[in-house]
Amino acid sequence: MEIEEHYLYTKEHEWVYIEDNIATIGITDYAQEALGDITFIELPEVDNEVEQFEHFCSVESVKAASDIFAPMSGKVIEVNADLESGPGLINKSCYEKGWIAKIEISDQDETSNLMTHQEYQKYLESLE
Repeated sequence: MEIEEHYLYTKEHEWVYIEDNIATIGITDYAQEALGDITFIELPEVDNEVEQFEHFCSVESVKAASDIFAPMSGKVIEVNADLESGPGLINKSCYEKGWIAKIEISDQDETSNLMTHQEYQKYLESLE
């Protein structure tokens, strides 16, 4: 199970990578593995305001449909359009090519509500 060291994580298995005031968001290796082959993604709308831990977008796989929740509050400034024609990118490269969206963060203090990679690793171990 791959867990990126410099990312932050949620208990719903979303990841966020923060650079300056921009958060790149996706789902973790654990989540994509649990979902199986991802067949469709409903991307968020650019310019939408999102709130931390509220519904952000949805993915569908051969096993299930799943809601994705925003790990940070802010405004969606970019979506990964490659996922519309190739949602399986999330299965192949969930941390690099399979990112979902980028948001301009409205409250940096919300990072205190997220887990470090070590905390996320311990959380995953508690689920086994």
